[in-house]
Amino acid sequence: MVDDTTSQAPASPGAQQRERADPTERSQPIPLLAAVVTVGALLFGVGYFILAEPPGSPALGDRRTLDDLRAQAANQPGAVGAVDGKQIYAAQCVACHQATGLGLQGVFPPLAASEWVLGDERIVAHILLHGIAGEITVAGVVYKGNMPAFKQLADAELAAVASHVRASWSNQAAPIKAELFAQERKASARTSPYAGGAELKTLAAKP
Repeated sequence: MVDDTTSQAPASPGAQQRERADPTERSQPIPLLAAVVTVGALLFGVGYFILAEPPGSPALGDRRTLDDLRAQAANQPGAVGAVDGKQIYAAQCVACHQATGLGLQGVFPPLAASEWVLGDERIVAHILLHGIAGEITVAGVVYKGNMPAFKQLADAELAAVASHVRASWSNQAAPIKAELFAQERKASARTSPYAGGAELKTLAAKP
């Protein structure tokens, strides 16, 4: 009778140990030099931000106070109080009437040398407060566009931008006070724009 146990060959040691164990921090640590350089760079950066002084001398900076800036704005042409009409014009009006105040021929009327800008202060106030939707003749040219109302602006802002326009380019009209806008805003219950220049002219006859 044959013993079956003698026919089974023992497992090869090489087949069981062909895979290497994954490296561990203990067996393969970070090189000491790399760790020293990393820590040193970190400490240098922290120390630099703590100890370093701002570049340049503080004495060379802008020493103007808020009051100085307000006074400077008040001295600009078209400024009323601390409100700069030039800035408001750049933000609200320049897209249509252009930086030159000449507008776009046949599309947006000019403000430079405009009889409406240089005319009755009340009409100027009502144009800004209520806008225009209809034909208006400016410097002999008929325009049929729409001008939005700017009643959302404060009285001082409206006065500043109106005064800026009346004193810029070739215009030499007197500034308009914020009190006029407050007065006309309170006196008028109008909710729609003026129907062109013909209706605007009726304001001149009203007290």
